[in-house]
Amino acid sequence: MNLTTNSLTCQWDPGPDTHLPTNFTLKSFKSRGDCQTQEDSILDCVPENGQSYCSIPRKHLLLYQNMVIWVQAENALGTRQSTQLCLDPMDVVKLEPPTLWTLDPSSQASPPHPGCLWLGWEPWKPSVFMNQECELRHQPQRGGASWVQVAPLPSSAYQYELCGFPPATVYTLQMRCIRSPLPGHWSSWSPSLELRTTEQAPVIRLDTWWRQRQLDSRTVGIQLFWKPTPLEEGSGQIQGYLLSWRPPGGLGPAVPLCNTTELSCTFNLPTGAQEVTLMAYNTAGTSHPTPVVFLENEGPPLTGLHVRAPDAHSLWVGWKPPSPRPQGYVIEWGLGPPSPSNSSKTWRMEHNGSATGTLLQENIRPFQLYEITVAPLYKGTVGPSQHTYAYSKEMGPPRAPELLLKHIGKTWAQLEWVPRPPELGKSPFTHYTIFWTNSQDQSFSTILNASSHGFVLHDLEPASLYHVHLMATSQAGATNSTGLTLMTLTPGELELYIFLGLFGFLALLLCLCGTTWFCCSHSRKNPLWPSIPDPAHSSLGSWMPSIMAEETFQLPSLQDPGIPPITNITVLEEKKLGSWEYRDNSETCGLPTLVQTYVLQRDPTVASAQPQPQSGTSDQVLYGQVLGSPTSPGPGQHYIRCDSTQPLLGGLTPSPKSYENLWFQASPLETSVPLPPSQEDDCVFGPLLDFPLLQGLRVHGMEGLGTF
Repeated sequence: MNLTTNSLTCQWDPGPDTHLPTNFTLKSFKSRGDCQTQEDSILDCVPENGQSYCSIPRKHLLLYQNMVIWVQAENALGTRQSTQLCLDPMDVVKLEPPTLWTLDPSSQASPPHPGCLWLGWEPWKPSVFMNQECELRHQPQRGGASWVQVAPLPSSAYQYELCGFPPATVYTLQMRCIRSPLPGHWSSWSPSLELRTTEQAPVIRLDTWWRQRQLDSRTVGIQLFWKPTPLEEGSGQIQGYLLSWRPPGGLGPAVPLCNTTELSCTFNLPTGAQEVTLMAYNTAGTSHPTPVVFLENEGPPLTGLHVRAPDAHSLWVGWKPPSPRPQGYVIEWGLGPPSPSNSSKTWRMEHNGSATGTLLQENIRPFQLYEITVAPLYKGTVGPSQHTYAYSKEMGPPRAPELLLKHIGKTWAQLEWVPRPPELGKSPFTHYTIFWTNSQDQSFSTILNASSHGFVLHDLEPASLYHVHLMATSQAGATNSTGLTLMTLTPGELELYIFLGLFGFLALLLCLCGTTWFCCSHSRKNPLWPSIPDPAHSSLGSWMPSIMAEETFQLPSLQDPGIPPITNITVLEEKKLGSWEYRDNSETCGLPTLVQTYVLQRDPTVASAQPQPQSGTSDQVLYGQVLGSPTSPGPGQHYIRCDSTQPLLGGLTPSPKSYENLWFQASPLETSVPLPPSQEDDCVFGPLLDFPLLQGLRVHGMEGLGTF
């Protein structure tokens, strides 16, 4: 029930989607008692399309009387009704939320307490005549904390004070109300109100550090640094710092030196001034004064100062405590050279005198050089400071050495580079890697140690283009040099001629070797042409036996003892003019005319006075065949010769075998022609020495030859 519009609003859950057009209708009727009887019907309420609520106007309602309400749904498949509600419209009244505002604590008689909130509210005006009960909740603006609800507040008082909060903290507050003690619904939460808790004077400790220098004989320049440390969790926020100096002896008021929100101040004091006063303040008051005494640099210094970098954003500073033990240490750090000397520095104080180190995490950036200063603090004095330099993290050099081409050939290229000198804060190179790529996008690489400053690329293609670059690697990373493009040399004409000449010489040498092997190898020569000896051009023409055995034999037809015996076999020669001298016809003893021209008789004991023809130049035929048999009846001598100077490859007279004597054999192709007895008896044979083929001839089967 909304009292602003005086209407009763009902809402429902339409249930699962039926995928059919469905009409909802809010139905109701008036009733008495326990809603069992119906008295007056109330006009149906039809919601707009897509809405799941509907409002019944005040004119159809009867306040403080029960009524029955339900919802009916209808589509093409049928009708369904919800369960019925029996209620009194005034029992479901929902009030509008109240309005909140801020109260000024200064208007109160007593001063506000630190960490408190003051607020007031006003209920919804139409519900002023109703008894109400309200709830308050708050939440800190920062930190993401959840809402905290406060017990019901009385409606008779329209202001309230909340305490127990941290000072100077912003909170968000909301309120809602309900009819009490009658039934009803809680109103919605009111719009948010932001309040800040009251301030508290700072409760802090101020750690200080300074630098001073003598400007002249009467003035000292001092730069003072401080750092606040809260002593309580609820310490008030600091709005500023006040630095003052009181003249010696307390004469005169304090002289303000600085009023600043910074953590440092530079001022001048008279020579001999030893103390100033520092305070923090806010709207609630000031902190306790902190005296700053400018101590002398006396006492033993610390030793063994060292620094290491655990990561890129921190530095660990360590030292060896001096003796006697100091009360604390002051650590100061800032960017080292080449940063300006007046650049801002960070410092902190270590109050544990037995500490041997501290971790610095404030204002540390990677790859930067820092100057760290540590000074021991003694009672009433400060020891000499010690300083060192360190990098938060080493970085690699910005670029690799420049790659240069020193020499180049047809298949090689010599590269060199100048290693960079080591730099402070730069990680040294651990190794180099050379990459080169040819025109076919084939990549090659090799790794060299850090001491290398050159390399030779081998097995390159002549007249080819290559892209080369150098990558230098350190513990901090890797960096590349600028690329280098080179082209190998083209082979010259002289080298080409030399190459072709060597190739031709090798080819000719191979051909000669092959020809020699082919000709000298009998297994290769004989299949092409047979090796047949040529007696006319052999050594047989001049060969003489060591012992010439003469045999005396007689022909069967020569029985006349007055005729001298035949001691040798006649050599047949072709009569050529100027070659041989022939004897008189009377010496031929009447041989047949065909035979007489070929017969020459010589005395075997007389050396031939005729010149012997050379085997290589004579046209004589120094070979022949003697046919016939002395034992055959009739004439048995038949002479056959050949006019050719070439070896006899075939014909009627093949070469005799080693065991054959063709003197007593007939020709296989024709029979012997007997000679007339008169001619046979008168035949005289010449010496055997004139026929080389028949020298040393031995006649076998002489049984029938008599003295032949």
